Amino acid sequence: MSPQLTTLDINLEPADSRRLAELCGPFDENLKHIERRLGIEITYRNDAFRLIGPQHTVNAAAKLLRDLYVETATVKGKAGEIEPQQVHLAIQQANVLEQGKGDPAAEKMTHIKTKRGMIKPRNHNQAEYVRAILSHDVNFGVGPAGTGKTYLAVAAAVDALERQEIRRILLTRPAVEAGEKLGFLPGDLAQKVDPYLRPLYDALFEMLGFERVEKLIERNVIEVAPLAYMRGRTLNDAFIILDESQNTTCEQMKMFLTRIGFNSRAVITGDITQVDLPRGQKSGLRHVIEVLRDVPDISFTFFQAGDVVRHPVVQRIVQAYEDFDGRA
Repeated sequence: MSPQLTTLDINLEPADSRRLAELCGPFDENLKHIERRLGIEITYRNDAFRLIGPQHTVNAAAKLLRDLYVETATVKGKAGEIEPQQVHLAIQQANVLEQGKGDPAAEKMTHIKTKRGMIKPRNHNQAEYVRAILSHDVNFGVGPAGTGKTYLAVAAAVDALERQEIRRILLTRPAVEAGEKLGFLPGDLAQKVDPYLRPLYDALFEMLGFERVEKLIERNVIEVAPLAYMRGRTLNDAFIILDESQNTTCEQMKMFLTRIGFNSRAVITGDITQVDLPRGQKSGLRHVIEVLRDVPDISFTFFQAGDVVRHPVVQRIVQAYEDFDGRA
C-alpha cells in the first residue's frame, strides 16, 4: 500500500531573490536533487514552497530547505553559495530525522565542540558512533572509507583533551603497505610510516590549527606513531585511536587492546573490505569482532555505503563493490 501523502506549505523568509536563486541552484538543480533523494515533489513561487510526500519526509525536507536557506545569507559582505556537496550532506542530515530519533537533548549530546567550531554527525550511524564513543571506554568503528570514522574519533579526542578529561592523545596505525614497499622509503620506521598517518594529522590541523598541533606534539601531549611502538607500554589518561585496524594481525590487535590503562579511552577504526595483509593472514579486526562482540562495555558501530559523506559518487562506488562482492 502506498504511503499517505501530505502537503506542506512553507515560506522562506526574509524573501530575497538572490538567496532563493542560490538555494534552488541553476535550473533548479538543487531542488531536483532533493526531490530525487527524498522521493518528494517540490514546487515554489517566489518564497512560497509546497512540498508533497510522506509526512516524515516532507517535514525533514522543510527543515532541510530552511537550513540551506540560512546558508545563503551574506556574511561579512560575502554572498553565501550552495554547492552540490552541501546539498548532499544536508540531505544525509535530513535522514537522521527520518529515523524518528527526534529527541533534541539526545541529538545535542552527539555534537562535538572544538575551537574551530561545532562538529555535528551527518547521519544516524554517525550520531550513534559519537554517542558510543562518549559512553564506552573501547569503541570500534567498522565500515567503508568516507563514513567519518577517523574524523569523528579525532574530534572526540580533541574535545576530551580540551575539557581536560584526558592528558594526552595517541594516534597510531599498523605499518602495512597498500601495494607499495616501505623498505624503499627513506628514514627510520616512524619517518617511513609518517605519510600513512597524514589523515590523522590533517584532522588535527583542521580542529586545533597547525601551530597548536606542532606545540602539543613537541610536548608529547599528542603522539602519532606506528603500532609497532606500542608494545610494552601502558597508556593511562589517554585517548588512543588505532586507525586502519583491518591491517593488524590478531596478535597485534590483542597487544594494542591490552595497552589501555586507567582513565583511558580507545577507538579502533577500519574497513574489513580493504585488508592489505599477506594472503592467508587473518585480519585482527575481523578476529576481534568475533571475539569481543558480546563483551559488555565495548561498542561496535557498523557503517554502510549509505553513510558515506564524501562526493555522492563515492557512495555509489562503495555500494557497487558491495553488490559485486555479494554476487561473487
